[in-house]
Formats: sequence, structure tokens, C-alpha cells
Amino acid sequence: MNAMTAQDRSIQTPRRRATYQDVLDAPPNKVAEVLAGTLYTQPRPAMRHAWASSILGMEVGSPFGRGRGGPGGWWIVFEPELHLGEDILVPDLAGWRRETMPDYPDAAYCSVPPDWACEVLSPSTRRIDRHEKAGIYAREAVQHLWLVDPAAKTLEVLELRDGHWVLLVTLADDAPVSQPPFDAITFPLDALWPEGGG
Repeated sequence: MNAMTAQDRSIQTPRRRATYQDVLDAPPNKVAEVLAGTLYTQPRPAMRHAWASSILGMEVGSPFGRGRGGPGGWWIVFEPELHLGEDILVPDLAGWRRETMPDYPDAAYCSVPPDWACEVLSPSTRRIDRHEKAGIYAREAVQHLWLVDPAAKTLEVLELRDGHWVLLVTLADDAPVSQPPFDAITFPLDALWPEGGG
């Protein structure tokens, strides 16, 4: 007999790959991403998370995005929607050198991989940020990845070398931050913590 159990049938039925339509159909109070064909939805960032990404955006955005107190030459963007191949990601922050993306896109999303991405880790996103998303950034040749952990009060600075992430440094507490690709400036890491120097 060739009878198949329900479990056998579920194993043989391919899972439908998530698409941009799934992102568009996600609840408006969720951040929706498609990673390797799977839809991930997360609640909007909690307040400590939002503070860390907002302050970091100001610290690097003014000197690099606006050229105020720094060299300029970048687009620094808060929560851009990236379409990289079939993957749809929303980093907390991303930056493009003007040489990489001379004209700022007038669109709902960007398909040019950034030169720098930053993920602010939370309990619900830590594994996805460190593994799935970091792997996609590496595949797309994003050169710099920062991982901010508000709970541990740390910043991990990674650089892509030969297609693999190399940890350059882990900074903690109130350490001075002057790291690639933004090593032309220095700011205290504790500016990213609400009870810190910010």
C-alpha cells in the first residue's frame, strides 16, 4: 500500500514563499520583513531601542549625512526598507556613500545595498539580526555592520572581509566611539542609553 499520512503530505507540500505583498498586507503596527522567503513581523521598537537608534542616527547623521562637524558625503536613513534580491529588510539605520548612491531614491524602498547597516538588538530580533540579516548583508557586500545592544550597553563593530564578518571591536558602557566607517568623529557610547551621557 502507498497510503500517505497527513504528516507525509505536509512534508512534501512546499511552503509558499513570502512576497512584497505579504509585507504590504502586514498590520501597520508591525515591522515586516521577508528573509529567505519567510515573512517576519515584529512589534515597533520599544522605547530603549528607539532611543538608541534615534541618538545614533543623530550622532552619525549630522556629521556624515549633513556635513555638520564632519566630512559629509553620506545618506544616513532611519528604518529604510531595502529590497535586496528576494529579501526585504528594514535595518534600524543604514548609510550609503554618495558615490554608491549619487541620487536619493524617490520610491517606497531602496534596492541599492547600503555601505553601512546598524541593527539595534532586542530579545525578539537578536537571532534574526545576528544570523539571517547579517548573512544577507554579507551576501550583498555591505561593508560595515554595527550591532547595538541597549540591554548589555554594548556596540559590536563588524567589517566584511572576503565575504565574512570580522569583529573589529566590542565597546561597552561609556567607551568613546570612533569606528569605521565613521572614525572621523568620536562620541560617547553612553549617549545611546537613556540614563547615560545623552
